[in-house]
Amino acid sequence: MVVALARIYRAERLLPIGSAQVAGVSYANIGDAGLDFLRAWADEGARVRVPALLNPAGMDRQAWQEMGVPADFAAKQSAIVAAYARLGVRLTCTCAPYLLEESARLGDHLAWSESSAVAYANSVLGARTNREGGPGALAAAIVGRTGDFGLHRSGERQPRDRFRVSAPLETAADWGALGAEVGRRTQGVPWIELEGPAQASADSLTEAQLRDGLRALGAAGAASGSLALFHVAGLTAEARAGLVAPPAGEPQVIASLRESYERLDGDTVPLDLVASGCPHASLEQLEAVARYLDGRRVAVPLWLTVGRGVAEQARDCGLAGRLEAVGARLVSDTCVVVAPLREMGITAVATDSAKSACYLPGHQGVAVRFGSLERCLDAAVRGRWA
Repeated sequence: MVVALARIYRAERLLPIGSAQVAGVSYANIGDAGLDFLRAWADEGARVRVPALLNPAGMDRQAWQEMGVPADFAAKQSAIVAAYARLGVRLTCTCAPYLLEESARLGDHLAWSESSAVAYANSVLGARTNREGGPGALAAAIVGRTGDFGLHRSGERQPRDRFRVSAPLETAADWGALGAEVGRRTQGVPWIELEGPAQASADSLTEAQLRDGLRALGAAGAASGSLALFHVAGLTAEARAGLVAPPAGEPQVIASLRESYERLDGDTVPLDLVASGCPHASLEQLEAVARYLDGRRVAVPLWLTVGRGVAEQARDCGLAGRLEAVGARLVSDTCVVVAPLREMGITAVATDSAKSACYLPGHQGVAVRFGSLERCLDAAVRGRWA
């Protein structure tokens, strides 16, 4: 598989990779055929030879019953995770492994497959990975190499489309709405310049808030289009290092995010679920939720989807207890995009994730309200979207 892909894209050599990140985990996505495929490779003795990280599954592996996941789905999902364990893949079950450890550095070659992780690794970390398919990333992990083509090559990482953004970027949802708009408009690598209110917003954010904003931008751009790498002047790795330059020509101007919000937002009012954490939430995002909800209790289920490592940090520092005291639930190993929502009776979701807002209506047949974290939390308390 690795050699075939390299030949298709006219690579002249294979590159050693530092790590792989493997998607294709939820039973809702890969089904029985995917499970049989994984078991067959494990039975043949295949084992990864570089660190390989696992994408979210379709359920919280420790609390699937509390989530309302059907038992037959849970059994198949557990079998998929067990097959990955036999292959030597680390059962991280997160789309944001970079929140727990130093996963890559500028110039490192990777074989990552989850779209938001790919965008973050390429753009914010400055590592080099194509947007791998799940089986391709697993094959690369077993071989320890990938083809030298696409975004592994410096020339392919140069920006093609230029955007000038003045719309305020005060919340992660704003960054996500921007990402959805850029992803919709570009087929290549975008160069993004901030000016006016946009630059002022970025300057006012903490380092953690800015990181979460860039995560939201990349995740939404990958969901609304084919974005795998973006450059923001002065902010992303290769733009700061002077490895890329803005393309010639007049920029596309984004002075307002109103139309992007309107495309992502639906019209349902009653809600079955409020969800935040797609990509998986950081500790700082969990703290923002606890601070905003202090003294108020939610009226509809509130899921905060996180990697298990971040959830453990939240428990150690008392943050998880504060969230659970107001009715919020930390949900690990999964997210709303890959969980079997309709089988769980969930048909209407409010979220601050533009990525979720892009995917849920088409992939899950679920109605979506999209807005800032504060607006979503207000909806969780009231039980309906205001």
